[in-house]
Amino acid sequence: MATSLWADARTSVLMDVLKIEEVAQILQAEGIASAETLNQDMLGGNGGAGWQLQVGAIYRPQRIVEMLRTRLEAELQGDLREEVIAFFASDIGAEIISLENAARAAIGDDDIENAARLRFAEIEGTDDPRLAQLKALVESGDMITRNVTAAMNSNYQFMRGLAEGGAIKMTESEILADSAAQLDAITADTTGWLYGYLLLAYSPLEDDALDLYLEFAETEAGMALNRALFDGFGAAYEDISYALGRAVALNMVAQDL
Repeated sequence: MATSLWADARTSVLMDVLKIEEVAQILQAEGIASAETLNQDMLGGNGGAGWQLQVGAIYRPQRIVEMLRTRLEAELQGDLREEVIAFFASDIGAEIISLENAARAAIGDDDIENAARLRFAEIEGTDDPRLAQLKALVESGDMITRNVTAAMNSNYQFMRGLAEGGAIKMTESEILADSAAQLDAITADTTGWLYGYLLLAYSPLEDDALDLYLEFAETEAGMALNRALFDGFGAAYEDISYALGRAVALNMVAQDL
């Protein structure tokens, strides 16, 4: 029991140094903004207070936190967990988390996102040293493929929610085919967003500090953390996307009655 309590306490420390609660709050704000777009595009702006309540429940931060905690506990135990805690409790690690969260909150603004994407477009294909560092970081964590997979899975779950809620008539194979047809577009969009975001996040960071982060990312602990975060966020967004699809469908059907 003492060992279990200790492990649970250290996982709580891990969650704290990674600022998972803060990330969940940022993602909730993103989700609410995105849901308003759905309200306008799919519900004719008629979602009202009921829609807002549904969205608030779907994007409940604790839902995301719980899924992340489960994945972190599974992937990071013992020495691996302690290595991650040590790195992100350090000055450089803490700065990286703060910069990432600040950039994630900022890039929710369309103007900032467009500027970040434009910055990447300006240096794409060049020998820019910062771009080289970011490419190494992205490739070490297979971030493009993981992000694209997560996006496609989320799209699939949203469409499945729409179909099962009665808003559209599509079979599972049709939904899968529709999702697969978006692969190239999603890959291009993900690449532009990811590099734009990373350029924005790490712009205040010295090259030496980013090199240290890259070294950590390539360790066993760093790779385990990367898997845990992608798996956790992926599972959370699949769950959220399905619930959101169902909610849209129920509101659409109700409007038609």
